[in-house]
Amino acid sequence: MQRIPHHIAIIMDGNGRWAKAKGLPRIAGHQRGMDVVKTMTIAASDLGVKVLTLYAFSTENWKRPDNEVQFLMKLPGRFFDTFVPELIENNVRVEVMGYTDQLPVGTQKAVQAAVEQTAKNTGMVLNFALNYGARAEIITGVQQIAEQVLAGQIKPDQITEQTMATHLMTASLGEYGDPELLIRTSGEERVSNFLLWQLAYSEFVFLTKHWPEMDADELKRAILIYQNRHRRFGGLAENKSDKE
Repeated sequence: MQRIPHHIAIIMDGNGRWAKAKGLPRIAGHQRGMDVVKTMTIAASDLGVKVLTLYAFSTENWKRPDNEVQFLMKLPGRFFDTFVPELIENNVRVEVMGYTDQLPVGTQKAVQAAVEQTAKNTGMVLNFALNYGARAEIITGVQQIAEQVLAGQIKPDQITEQTMATHLMTASLGEYGDPELLIRTSGEERVSNFLLWQLAYSEFVFLTKHWPEMDADELKRAILIYQNRHRRFGGLAENKSDKE
């Protein structure tokens, strides 16, 4: 419990495959996946995680069939309508990052309402990446810095990693902006344009279970795998196990 990662990021993969394996439509997998988000949120909060970032909808997901996209756009409203009271009870605060201005108005309202209703909570941050893409995020950040250079507010040689970090969508997370642990479900082993800058030194844990099959025990198993890693950050620092 002394080595629980402060920030866990999850690529929630396999909703459609889970549904197909059960002879159900893909949207049934997304519905079940929403319930799992609730379970995992409370489990992470109980473990003392500071930030849980969930890859809910990418900038590339618009390419999916229209009926599936329309269903996904309605999910935030259904999710928050039933879950906000429990989030408040557990002192969890909702944040959202991504190009939310491009979402349907109804989706924007549902998300904004959840952010406002949980704004006073001081516990874990439940951070949704919604209409998010890491390459677009980095380009937007670079454009903002370039504007500052043109305005004479900063010189090119003054641009540092911290400068870039403050222009990313995780800037509001402060010291917890970079995840220590990335989890991806459903057996895929790629990051899919997710937090490319922030994952520079994260530990990756790939699980074979589909997202609808995840529960608190699977989260603990992923954290245990993380805890048995030796994080050197490019150096050669020794830990106890290296000396034995």
